[in-house]
Amino acid sequence: MARSRDPFQQEGGLDLRPGAEIPVAGGAGQTAATNALASAAYRDGNRGEDDKIGDCNVAKILEADNEWHKSTVKPGKLKLFEVNLGEAFARAVQLRMLGGKRKQLVQSFGMEPQTVVEHCLSASGIRRARDNQLTVIMLVFGLAFLPGLLLWLGAFWLRRIFAGAQDKKVNAYGMAALAAIGILALLVFIRMPLNGLAGVYARAMVIAPVVGWLWAKQICERTAKDLRSRWAGLLSGGGVAAKVPEAVPRTPGETAAEALRMSLAKLSAEQQSNVVFYAGPKGILGMGTRWGSWQLAEDLVPLEAGTDINPFRSWDVIRAIHDQLRLLERKPVHTGGFPAPSIRHWVVSPVGEKAGEVSRPSGTETDGFSIKDFEVQRICNDQQFGSGNRHYLGVQFVLWDGQLIITLLVTVTVLHQTLRIEVTGHALGPVHPLFTSKPSAPSKDVPKSFKFWETKSVPLPVVPAREVVRLAVRAPFHRLPGFLEWAGGKLSLPEPFGLRHVWADPPWRHRFMADDALRAATPVLRVVHTAALRVLAEHGVDTSAFGDRSRFLSGAVQGAEPRKADVYDA
Repeated sequence: MARSRDPFQQEGGLDLRPGAEIPVAGGAGQTAATNALASAAYRDGNRGEDDKIGDCNVAKILEADNEWHKSTVKPGKLKLFEVNLGEAFARAVQLRMLGGKRKQLVQSFGMEPQTVVEHCLSASGIRRARDNQLTVIMLVFGLAFLPGLLLWLGAFWLRRIFAGAQDKKVNAYGMAALAAIGILALLVFIRMPLNGLAGVYARAMVIAPVVGWLWAKQICERTAKDLRSRWAGLLSGGGVAAKVPEAVPRTPGETAAEALRMSLAKLSAEQQSNVVFYAGPKGILGMGTRWGSWQLAEDLVPLEAGTDINPFRSWDVIRAIHDQLRLLERKPVHTGGFPAPSIRHWVVSPVGEKAGEVSRPSGTETDGFSIKDFEVQRICNDQQFGSGNRHYLGVQFVLWDGQLIITLLVTVTVLHQTLRIEVTGHALGPVHPLFTSKPSAPSKDVPKSFKFWETKSVPLPVVPAREVVRLAVRAPFHRLPGFLEWAGGKLSLPEPFGLRHVWADPPWRHRFMADDALRAATPVLRVVHTAALRVLAEHGVDTSAFGDRSRFLSGAVQGAEPRKADVYDA
């Protein structure tokens, strides 16, 4: 994405004007991963009635983490305040990607992380509007009749404990005890020992929380339908827009909106950085682990004895390879082929396998989050051995609507008289299926009235009773997120964090994705070798040894199989 003159102007001339809706457009044909991750912010609901972990429980995200990156779910102190997946995910992503003292991010290739953040803000805004209404209900029908509210909350709390009991007898006894308490409360309500104003208040104390609960249920169901429609719309490829009116200041004094606006602009700039990080067995963060490596290394010998080689540098070879790779789309046969790849010069910085954060270079050689072209050229020519960053030329294919990222990196080094051309393959697979599961209408199977040996599916309320209670209890504290995290739990994202690589599955479980990754290596390798040999011949180098080695690698790459090339068995 090219940056415009206005640092807050978005791609395509879009800006964050007051009340504007920000569309979900990532790159063309690259919205699947973006929409899948954005849909997590709209996940509603919590544990099922049987107290088993459902798809919207925050603990479910632990199943989506890959082997190198693990999230942390901190349970809360109070079950009534328990957080769900959508709430925890939206808050964790906002804090991590827009926080004032946040660490730097790993790029998310094949998707637009800003769009995901905007949907997290939009989902939080929808929930905030709901919580404002629930807060009013809690004040009118709850706080004013606090003794009755506490009695009802105690009943729900006991019901939850008994419903989650492993012993069926305890469950049955608990339900019987609750039924007895309910009958006793009804008798007390009918034959209230108090008279006058005290009697009226005592009766209202019992009935007011029920009235408030019925009103709250309508609000919760309306909001749940909105969230679920956005969740389903994103996964269906619809044009669901993120409503973020607070992203642009309406008046000069709105410093919070200005800070949010600047954070979004900073996020977009960081996504365009040309610095990536190598983390040992984890591979290059954001590009995936290295699954294959092909090296051509031979001595530089003059074409004619007694003559010298015309001087050249690694950058001359890299530049010729770059120009040749731009022609990958061309083909002699009129049939399908490569889509337009992204060809870019990368600076790879080593951070170590257990690094807790990443940091991009700063100084006069940098422009924002990127390293300037002249410094990239210097790194290519000079930093080939020992400590420091390294230069790689990358050709990247974004396939399967952004679900598959194939990156082939090329590096050229010259040590003494040996020139080495190395091509490595990296692949990042699809987003975990947790993020691509669509909402389903809640239902349960019950026996039929007459044919009791058969069952039928009966629809359940979109928002069950216990969920209404949970939302109503949390609502008055929505302006105290720290307390809600303590009481209901929170999600901590793995570091170094990037939206794409943390929840990516290996592509090798998908036959066609694996084929695409393996097929891309052969033509790229041959183009690299052809361009390099032409430069060597132009500078008076005997290319016979290079040609023999190139032909051997050209044959070997046809039988390439994925392996963990970054895990050295030594």
